[in-house]
Amino acid sequence: MGQKGFYFDQTRCTGCRTCSVACSDLHNYAPDIVLRRVIEFEGGTWKVNTNGTCTQNVFAYYTSIGCNECENPVCVKACPTGAHHKRTEDGLVVIDTEKCIGCGMCAKACPYGSPVLDKAAMKMRKCDGCVARTSKGGMPVCVEACPERALEFGDIEELRKKHGNNAAIAPLPDPAETKPCLTIRPCASAKPSGFKGGTAHRF
Repeated sequence: MGQKGFYFDQTRCTGCRTCSVACSDLHNYAPDIVLRRVIEFEGGTWKVNTNGTCTQNVFAYYTSIGCNECENPVCVKACPTGAHHKRTEDGLVVIDTEKCIGCGMCAKACPYGSPVLDKAAMKMRKCDGCVARTSKGGMPVCVEACPERALEFGDIEELRKKHGNNAAIAPLPDPAETKPCLTIRPCASAKPSGFKGGTAHRF
């Protein structure tokens, strides 16, 4: 098995958050534990011209994001107990809850904000590519649930051959930082990583 990852078609995403709800429902998580988030990124301005007309460069778009199963997972390096680890068979980054002490170092290290604290259990939780399903040939629940079919999961090299290799979309960080196993088809108004002229709302 090769390194697994995600493809996200931003041109299809309507921001409905069905992916987030399906993930939380499958794992029966509390409302404050969201492992696949939908980020709304918006910005731009309106200008009134001297002739009374208006021009604008307003934009808004959505990005569905879970764990990106990074080639250089900084969460694994930050974990003091070895609870965070990258599986050799498929490259998925998972947490051994027996070893996890809920310290939050992984969350502080991850530039995507993937790990979150389960306050009731005092354990860190994160998207694991639905390893219980995918290790048996199934698909992550977010992929199956998306009504617009904006998500795909599989061998990342195959996904990149099919869809290209681009994960440098604002407000996501520069992919050189962790080498995420993610590729995105950007929408027409998408901005590059590092773009400062917008505001991100994370749901």
